[in-house]
Amino acid sequence: MARILIVGGGCRGRELARELAASGHAVRITTRSESGRAAIEESPAECFIGTPDRAGTLRDALDGITIACWLLAGASGGEDEVARLHSSRLEAFVRQLIDTTARGLVYERGARAGTWSEPLADGERVVRDLAEQNVIPLAVLADDIRDRSVWLRGAGTAIRRLLGE
Repeated sequence: MARILIVGGGCRGRELARELAASGHAVRITTRSESGRAAIEESPAECFIGTPDRAGTLRDALDGITIACWLLAGASGGEDEVARLHSSRLEAFVRQLIDTTARGLVYERGARAGTWSEPLADGERVVRDLAEQNVIPLAVLADDIRDRSVWLRGAGTAIRRLLGE
């Protein structure tokens, strides 16, 4: 059994949590506010209140995890806000990950049209550089986030690969 952390507990994250829990893994999902708790706990996953906008609020979410997943390709907000999630906020999160029990990182780059493609490509560069520098096993999800079944299959495969299954 592994403990998987999902940063980005929207519909896709909760779907992935159900699949992982069915395989015997423990899942922790972050949400920005208490209002997301019920949906997360139904998935079934442990809920952790913290926001990727302030990476320090996620520090305790990393306790005891095996794999961390940054699933924010579908994040909403202004262009600058989304860009920060895939640059400075992502970098701060990965730097916190270095001194934990984590054995791998999943970054959701996901195909997405419009203004988000550049921040997601930047995010991929950030995680690839940090993963290489710090010898962190990395999986990048490039599937279109709008194709739920393909995305879910790819995310599950990435996590199983990082776990050596």
